[in-house]
Amino acid sequence: MVKDALRISNYELRQLPSVEKLLSSTVGQELITVYGRSLVLEAVRQQLEQQREAILAGQNGPVSEAGLLAAAQEWLVETISPTLRPVINATGVIVHTNLGRAPLSAAARRALQEAADYSNLEYDLDAGGRGSRTVHAEQQLVQLTGAEAALVVNNNAAAVLLMLAALCPGQDVIISRGQLVEIGGGFRVPDVLAQSGARLVEVGTTNRTHRRDYARVLTPLTGAIMVAHHSNFKMIGFTTEPTLAELAELAHQNGVPVLFDQGSGALLDTAVYGLDPEPLVTAAIEAGVDLVSFSGDKLLGGPQAGIICGRADLVQKVKRHPLARALRADKLCLAALSATLHSYLTGRAVAEIPVWQMIARPLTALAEQAASWAARLAGSGLKTAVVDGQSTVGGGSLPGTSLPTSLVALTHPAPDQLAAALRRQPLPVIARIQDGCLLLDPRTVLPDQEEALLEMVLRAAASLRK
Repeated sequence: MVKDALRISNYELRQLPSVEKLLSSTVGQELITVYGRSLVLEAVRQQLEQQREAILAGQNGPVSEAGLLAAAQEWLVETISPTLRPVINATGVIVHTNLGRAPLSAAARRALQEAADYSNLEYDLDAGGRGSRTVHAEQQLVQLTGAEAALVVNNNAAAVLLMLAALCPGQDVIISRGQLVEIGGGFRVPDVLAQSGARLVEVGTTNRTHRRDYARVLTPLTGAIMVAHHSNFKMIGFTTEPTLAELAELAHQNGVPVLFDQGSGALLDTAVYGLDPEPLVTAAIEAGVDLVSFSGDKLLGGPQAGIICGRADLVQKVKRHPLARALRADKLCLAALSATLHSYLTGRAVAEIPVWQMIARPLTALAEQAASWAARLAGSGLKTAVVDGQSTVGGGSLPGTSLPTSLVALTHPAPDQLAAALRRQPLPVIARIQDGCLLLDPRTVLPDQEEALLEMVLRAAASLRK
């Protein structure tokens, strides 16, 4: 019996096609045209080796040439396809950190394409020689915020680190205990302070800090007073904090600067759209804050960036610090940011920047779109309904506040399976599950993705019926 099994295995092994036969086949040549000979050779060898192991283990007989080539193609697709892929955000979370935060405006996308070629990133066109990348977007930021100068780095965590490292090494930095926050990814204010070389001096309590608490610990060793906006949580009840203007007055009386980690990059009044008021960058500058740092990809609605605005002498000192080069923004970031800032300067931010388009979108328009989707998906085999719901800003901004929206609720016996099927589509759809239904929020679906969304839902529903 053992001899028979060995005889059969040897026979099946001999039936396997050679590597060269697979490569020279029509399909093999097509794969080589697309992927190159080296990768296709590796893929074919892997599939043949797997087949040999299966035969020797008595698991199955030989796979056809077509089957081997199909498996090789699948391996090629999985191996070299980009891991960073576009998705449709149907969650209702506008600034979704896991999905890349703010989608860029059409103008910012055009700017990215143009900057992808050669540019005057560090070339002075007037002088015909070396220039500085720090000039790009600086004048726009100065115009928008009222600051004397500005600097762009690669994210806001980098901006906070750079400010502290440049201005306060070996010195005390005073901060309220209620502002020793942690944001996503384990980024903690005390840890950043330690990495910068500054010494943390905590004042007040978690819920109440007074001006006198700061005044009590000011010494000749004080490098700065720091304020961190608690943008990803909310304190209510018996709470108090001094205003930025009060802290600026105290700090300047003692010859030290105030550094404000504003975080969200809000340049427009969020209260106009039914949200809690977010501290504005412009208001912080007006209050006398010396340096303000914030993100480019939250409520500003641009690319990932960290922006520092404020006093020209302090910005210049930050620019000269060695870390500034390590944390600098690249040409694509600067191009997209400049285009985003242009929308603010021309008064078209709400009309052109997707984050603000979503925030400002009327509930009536959302209800009409949800009803249209529900009607078009009615033949998918899924039970559809339009229900009231809430969208959120997200991205560590405006915690605890939301915007009313209309949702399409899809009923399926296994909503988790439906959500997984949506994620497996050529253009993955990310949705949320609540009360046993899969929910689609029109607020965060980009206009040019609407038809794709409906197609992906229909495909996912069909795949679950097989």
